[in-house]
Amino acid sequence: MTDTPSEDTEGRPGVGRVEAFSDGVIAIIVTIMVLELHPPISEGMAKLWTLWPVFLAYVLSYAYVAIYWVNHHRLFGHATHVTNALVWSNMLLLFALSLVPFSTSYLGEHHFNREATWLYLATMLFPAFCYTWLQATIRRTGKRGPGAERFYAASTRKGWFASLVYALGIPLTFVSPWLGIGCAALVAVLWFLPQSRVDALFLPHR
Repeated sequence: MTDTPSEDTEGRPGVGRVEAFSDGVIAIIVTIMVLELHPPISEGMAKLWTLWPVFLAYVLSYAYVAIYWVNHHRLFGHATHVTNALVWSNMLLLFALSLVPFSTSYLGEHHFNREATWLYLATMLFPAFCYTWLQATIRRTGKRGPGAERFYAASTRKGWFASLVYALGIPLTFVSPWLGIGCAALVAVLWFLPQSRVDALFLPHR
């Protein structure tokens, strides 16, 4: 694959087209997750309360997908043209995210047991690696300048740290599934406020 534009005229308009397609796929992913929330047939709060694992899994995954959408949008703001590497790394990221509804449903239906939690964390880790490839591609071919380089450096470091937390959660799941879920929740908190003071920990030192 080369990092040259796919078409001579496919600059920012082409980038916008890729981003619009990605937005549509992510919207479908969220919709599929919502459709997995089936209300109980029986009446009463007691029966409704039994669905808490399904709803908790949905909340965690919704936050996860939302964080990817926000960071995907910020990252594509630095892309200047479409390359083969950009298109395919983006498609691989979308494929990885499309697996989230399945692992979310499995996690909720099996009440956060060890196997379901392990599968969920593995599903969380896969898009993280895909996003790293997409980010590296845009860093090579996108905007330049001190501001852009600070963004690339900080988000790359933050992404690798998040991947490390996910990876740590997999063996911790064998101790307790809730330790693994805690790692996933920690990553969500880490990314939830992209402009928080936490980001200062990942900025390159002058």
